[in-house]
Amino acid sequence: MSAADLTQLEFDQQHLWHPYTNVVKPGPTFVVKESEGVHITLEDGTRLIDAMSSWWCMMHGHRNPAITKAIHDQLDRLPHVMFGGLTHDPAIDLGRKLLEITPESLTRIFYCDSGSVSVEVAMKMAVQYQHAMGFEGRSQFATVRSGYHGDTWKAMSVCDPDTGMHHLFQGALSVQHFVSRPPVTIDQEWIDDPARNGLAELRQVLEGSAKKIAGFILEPVVQGTGGMYFYHPEYLNQARALCDELGILLIFDEIATGFGRTGALFATDFCTVEPDIICLGKGLTGGHISFACTMTNDLVAEGVGGGNPGIFMHGPTYMANPLACAAAKASLDLLTGQDWQGRVAAISEQMQAELAPARDLPNVADVRILGAIGVIEMKHQVSADEAHARAHEMGVFLRPFGKNIYTMPPFITSPDQLSEITAGMLRLAREL
Repeated sequence: MSAADLTQLEFDQQHLWHPYTNVVKPGPTFVVKESEGVHITLEDGTRLIDAMSSWWCMMHGHRNPAITKAIHDQLDRLPHVMFGGLTHDPAIDLGRKLLEITPESLTRIFYCDSGSVSVEVAMKMAVQYQHAMGFEGRSQFATVRSGYHGDTWKAMSVCDPDTGMHHLFQGALSVQHFVSRPPVTIDQEWIDDPARNGLAELRQVLEGSAKKIAGFILEPVVQGTGGMYFYHPEYLNQARALCDELGILLIFDEIATGFGRTGALFATDFCTVEPDIICLGKGLTGGHISFACTMTNDLVAEGVGGGNPGIFMHGPTYMANPLACAAAKASLDLLTGQDWQGRVAAISEQMQAELAPARDLPNVADVRILGAIGVIEMKHQVSADEAHARAHEMGVFLRPFGKNIYTMPPFITSPDQLSEITAGMLRLAREL
């Protein structure tokens, strides 16, 4: 049978490669025809609540009128122009908005294509800064285990080397420096003992390889794809002091946690310190178009600019794409123009109540909620394909990974819709 004779789904299964999927034996896949609000509508008319915010980015819901209008209006004027030697209002206006809401010390903005690319940019920025400062040997990175920073090459090197999804590439990736994930969780009292709070190990690694390490990169407070683990922000405050002592840059990957997801505008806000570099993505455009940015402080920017060759050696073709900038500005205006904290707090409170019964199930290891993130951690691995198929029957799009059945619902999710999500999660926890 020729490709022209295949149905849409048959063609997809025979020719299109999906993320984290066996291309020879693809799992259940459903053709989506349209989306709106919290719903995605399938080819057969089935409507599913998108409990994943389409991989954590669709915080205002699908096809948000304000964001789509911003994209349409921009499309009529300037769809794209290179950013080398040129600029435009959408990039400048978005930059102004970012400076209003992000940590005060982060004053320089580098626009990127995607979250993984923003991590690549941050790592290159750190290395180039160290070289400009005369520390040519500082080209490696330290990070914590159970972290995840993206699928591009350098980002993979700072994902967990043993349990992460990229462990099979370890022989080909740069060797980095790993410490145990921060042991004190966010709901525990801080333990002021370096041997028990993880800081003794961190000091040992950073001091022992200080002449090789350009930066310490980690996801602040919430580890996402590495296990949905929530740790104490005091670890970050102490890590800031240690990095300053040793001349190592501190990099926060806020791609998943930025823009209100944790109940704070940024996970950095749980801390009393700020990073040297921050990576932002996912919710930046409300999920309507791929975009990200890497922000840094004057110290790093002026260090790079004052060294050899002076210019920062990175420049994506679609850097500062006007459509993406317009979408991001509209998304951030939506977020800050409403009581986002109240919405996230209400979602959090409801999930606390409705997911509580999972704690009594024999196969459940833990239940965790932080902001608009709800997690049921199982004692065993969960089949994403089986869970995906069963959730479809319940009218909810859920896609667990590892041992975690989780949700990051859009902020516009109603209480009734959220109850459908939590009921689906509980059913999966009972049946899988």
